[in-house]
Amino acid sequence: MILLAHPFGNANVRAVLSALEGANLLARFVTTVGYAKDATLLSFLPASARRRSYELPTARVKAYPAREVVRLLAVALGIPIRHERGWASIDRVWQELDARAARYFCANKQRQRIEAVYAYEDCALRLFTAARALGVRRVYDLPIAYYETAQRILREEAERYPDWEPTLGGTRDSDEKLARKRHELELADLVICPSNFVFDSIPEATRQAKPCVVIPFGSPARELERVPEQRSRPLRVLFAGALTQRKGLADLFAACRLIGAGEIELVVMGSLLRPLRWYRERLADFTYEPPRSHSEVLRLMRSCDVFVLPSLVEGRALVQQEAMASGLPLIATRNAGGDDLIEEGVTGFLVPIRSPEALAEKLSWCAAHREATSGMGIAAQERAAQLTWKGYGDKIVAAIQNLTGA
Repeated sequence: MILLAHPFGNANVRAVLSALEGANLLARFVTTVGYAKDATLLSFLPASARRRSYELPTARVKAYPAREVVRLLAVALGIPIRHERGWASIDRVWQELDARAARYFCANKQRQRIEAVYAYEDCALRLFTAARALGVRRVYDLPIAYYETAQRILREEAERYPDWEPTLGGTRDSDEKLARKRHELELADLVICPSNFVFDSIPEATRQAKPCVVIPFGSPARELERVPEQRSRPLRVLFAGALTQRKGLADLFAACRLIGAGEIELVVMGSLLRPLRWYRERLADFTYEPPRSHSEVLRLMRSCDVFVLPSLVEGRALVQQEAMASGLPLIATRNAGGDDLIEEGVTGFLVPIRSPEALAEKLSWCAAHREATSGMGIAAQERAAQLTWKGYGDKIVAAIQNLTGA
């Protein structure tokens, strides 16, 4: 039986939970705010809270909601939270859940016959320490590039684009936080990576000492219809994600300044890390779209022609597969984590990091070859459909079983 800990339960976590439950291997899911599918109060909760429900019986979910509830309220009210040190900071939420999961594991290991624990970066140190002491296997899910690679790239970016440094975030991580990441990896018996970029970021000595496997995320299950393209208008190019140079937005802005006026319409959707006027000072001519529900994100995607993500540090940006499933070819860097999605000139284009010139070249090509670009969108949709969440979960279960000998 497996104990899994994660504060939020995003799409990839849900796929693992589903696969473990389907294989009768899930002991408990330890989380912050979370409700089982048969929870009595679920029907009385607002839609925003129901998003934290899971297709699991009540007996499988153990929730510790207090600190996360305070964090969500602070965000909703616009109350600033001090990075790492604030009582309701995201780091403190993760650390408390790690401690709760460790205590729950120690109290229930024998009764629930827990043979392995599954945890994620920043939420694994105490659970893994307790599991090792009791001889239980530790599975580490590393959703983004290992911190040494990430820190090096982000610090280089802070020098390359000093004015964009406040958007990077990771440059402010404390030595204590970075040490926790290092110790988590040291304690792991198996490392799950969502992309080749994440795999390659792990120190070579670690890759030689323990199994590290690449298991790509799944794509949206349903088929999505495109909005009919209007060839008379400029090529609609979509960027989606936090408005940060970690995702290469400064390079995309620079690329747009190299492209002839009227060739493309850049649509930027995501959370602002600086005032909107700050971004307008760097590129005046783009359409800003604020964050929205997942269904509305997909609707926006279907109104665009190309998806671009020139990220410098990611794990595997799931938005790439969502865009491809919506019929958009992909222009991205290998560091965005989706290099396996791109067949050059068929489903999209792979570009180097830090290369506005390469971005501008590919965007201009798409604008000049609209029919070919539309065909690439069809091929991209077919490629995305090859990757399912069930397949993702089943591969992780197989890797765990191979580790435990179950």
